[in-house]
Amino acid sequence: MNEKVENLILEHLRVMRTDIASLKEEMVGVRSEIRAVKQYMAGFMTDETRQDGEIAELKLRLDRIEKRLELNEG
Repeated sequence: MNEKVENLILEHLRVMRTDIASLKEEMVGVRSEIRAVKQYMAGFMTDETRQDGEIAELKLRLDRIEKRLELNEG
């Protein structure tokens, strides 16, 4: 193979290697951001579940209060 062709191929391979390295770095950043979003969502869901439990508790207490005061509609 001609030396100019070999040098051209090597030059293209170096550029491709640089591009791939850059993509790898970007993927690390994207994975980090996805991990942060997952952690946020897990926290959000935990808080949502806690609030649902508190609301259920309040409904039970309200039902008991209405029953004691004979405010039931049924």
